[in-house]
Formats: sequence, C-alpha cells, structure tokens
Amino acid sequence: MSRSSKAVVSFIVGAAVGVAVGYFLNSDKKDELVEKLRFQADKLKDKFRAKKQQFEDAMENELT
Repeated sequence: MSRSSKAVVSFIVGAAVGVAVGYFLNSDKKDELVEKLRFQADKLKDKFRAKKQQFEDAMENELT
C-alpha cells in the first residue's frame, strides 16, 4: 500500500470514529454509555488493586 493510500484510509477511519463518537455524545444513550464506561473502569481498578496486593504479599513473603 502506498503512503498516500495509507493516509486516505487513516483519514476515513478517523472520520468514522469521530462520527461515531459524536453520535453517541449527542444521543440519548450518552448517559448510559458513560455509566457503563465508569463501571468497567471501576472493575479494572479493583482488579489492578487486587493484583497489586497479591504482588506485595508475595514480595513480603519472599523477603521474610
């Protein structure tokens, strides 16, 4: 693929993503989408904290 065709494809993909984001932000489902994203972010934070605690416990056990 040539450099100019990659640029055109990138532009089209970027424009499509922009349109999709704009649609969701202006739709009635915006609040629902934001709530789902917050929920998933909270779950990810909880998983990270649990893994961090496991790592800290394993390191402590290894050093004692």
